[in-house]
Amino acid sequence: MKLFVKNIEGSVNEILLESIFKQFGEVLQTKIIYDTITWESRGFGFVEFRKQDEALKAIEGLNGKELVGKKLMVSEAIEKR
Repeated sequence: MKLFVKNIEGSVNEILLESIFKQFGEVLQTKIIYDTITWESRGFGFVEFRKQDEALKAIEGLNGKELVGKKLMVSEAIEKR
């Protein structure tokens, strides 16, 4: 299950983000989206879990929690069609 994470502070990298989420289960992939010109963080990204129940626990545990001065907004990612 893939999660959408927004309101990520610019200094947070994928390693830090993954370390926060892996306390809830096995993380398959972590991706922060960067601007293609400036390479600065766009403030959002994705975290993919192997198991849905672990992802749901991560949403419950991290949505609204502060990371480096900003409150994360965590929800299920919706695939583009």
